[in-house]
Amino acid sequence: MIETASWARRLGAITVDWIACTLVVVFVMGPSRWSDDPIAGFYASGVFVLESALFTTLLGGSFGKLATRLRVIREDGQGRPIELIPALLRSIMIALVVPPLVFRPDGRGLHDMAVKTRTVRLADLRPSASRTRTRRSGAPGESYGGSYGGDSWAGDSSGSD
Repeated sequence: MIETASWARRLGAITVDWIACTLVVVFVMGPSRWSDDPIAGFYASGVFVLESALFTTLLGGSFGKLATRLRVIREDGQGRPIELIPALLRSIMIALVVPPLVFRPDGRGLHDMAVKTRTVRLADLRPSASRTRTRRSGAPGESYGGSYGGDSWAGDSSGSD
């Protein structure tokens, strides 16, 4: 099972999201209308819910998660992103603040448990360099000079110097 991302990384992602969503609202409303409107923060929350749900469905994470190299994955291990309705529910729960603060020992908050997801580091989803080998290609039938299954890496020169 892939380990859940740290709370510090997730806090960084939500900070990026909040700043980006606030800037979108300021851009649309204009700085003076935004600063005069007492409920402008709710507009930013609405933008966050929509942005987060759409990006999570299409790209695997909100703008902030993508920027901080985090992804939302299904708990069942399927490789595809979650559907729109669960992503929308998850985003609404995050906007309510309390669900992310109530969490299990594995780091999953109520919002993750409700839609069966977890937030992980992108690096943990990719095979590490120590496990991935790339075979050099040559002409058909030509040996590339190393042993594919064993000692030679794609970047190594395996001939004489």
